[in-house]
Amino acid sequence: MSERTALLATHDTDAVIAQALAWLGSGRKVALATVARTWGSSPRPAGSKLAVDDAAEFVGSVSGGCIEGAVIQEALEVMATGGSRVLSFGVSDETAWEVGLACGGKIEVLVEAVVSAPAPDPGGAGGVARAVLEDLLAARRARRQVVLATPLAGGVHRLIPVAPVTDAGALATAVAEVARRDQAEVIDTAGGAVLLEPHLAPLRLVIVGAVHVAQPLAEMAGLAGFAVTIVDPRRAFATAARFPGQALVVGWPDAAVTELAPDARTAVVTLTHDPKLDDPALVAALASPAFYVGCLGSGKTHAARRTRLGERGVAAAALDRLHGPVGVRIGARTPAEIAVSILAEIVAALRGAA
Repeated sequence: MSERTALLATHDTDAVIAQALAWLGSGRKVALATVARTWGSSPRPAGSKLAVDDAAEFVGSVSGGCIEGAVIQEALEVMATGGSRVLSFGVSDETAWEVGLACGGKIEVLVEAVVSAPAPDPGGAGGVARAVLEDLLAARRARRQVVLATPLAGGVHRLIPVAPVTDAGALATAVAEVARRDQAEVIDTAGGAVLLEPHLAPLRLVIVGAVHVAQPLAEMAGLAGFAVTIVDPRRAFATAARFPGQALVVGWPDAAVTELAPDARTAVVTLTHDPKLDDPALVAALASPAFYVGCLGSGKTHAARRTRLGERGVAAAALDRLHGPVGVRIGARTPAEIAVSILAEIVAALRGAA
């Protein structure tokens, strides 16, 4: 894959911000585009990002390709001023194909120059400070949960830690709400409209069992934004040759899952079919706040599993959290198809659709 092709394929938020900072470090001018609001059908949700340099190289996406050309042109213009502007792409059914948004809808995109220090342009709208992006990337990599507050009319950006609400202020309440829903939103304040973007702890997937289904599942989950860890005490299974580039833990699953400490941004799936390995891992996972716990096996196998786990002291309410047989029912047969069904169910649970 060429460097340019690799850049165009990049869509992960960390990678977009990191590439923007790398361009700045090499002396290039940079602008950052962010989806602020959407109405109707939209290919990319609010908070989606695209970075552009002064050679028109870009990473990320704000529409899946529909309006990128127009956004890049605007980005090149704001680089010259060091400012920012809000772009609106409204689409009717009659003009949808001309603009590129064939499904209709409306997108509002904030385009900001990345500057050494915030300084307003003649129109009063400043860019985003380089230090803000550095702090945001550091917070994401350290798993510190923050909300980025960006005034759409220009002004100082703020990184607000996600914490329990201790006052009844409108901003604190809104920050807590966008973090709870993991969804960017524009709110109206006395100073004007402000885009709130939650940047939460990265999603994680713990796969117990380095089996054939785990191979496509790990790869697909990585593409979907999950940091994947594969756990298996069998050294012949958990090898770098079978799982290139993946995090491997060669150890007993119950100890490994406990050590990994699943949180509310973590999914756990057991795939070994061996109760000696799966059951202890499930006990540990069900005792955690993991948003999804699933296990491979038939309906008969799952019924027996529930009985065993109940005998080990797992409460009925915890057992009801267990997804099994794992995966969305799509008639999957091959390992890759089974992986698709599992990942689909995990995403459905994450987004509240399951």
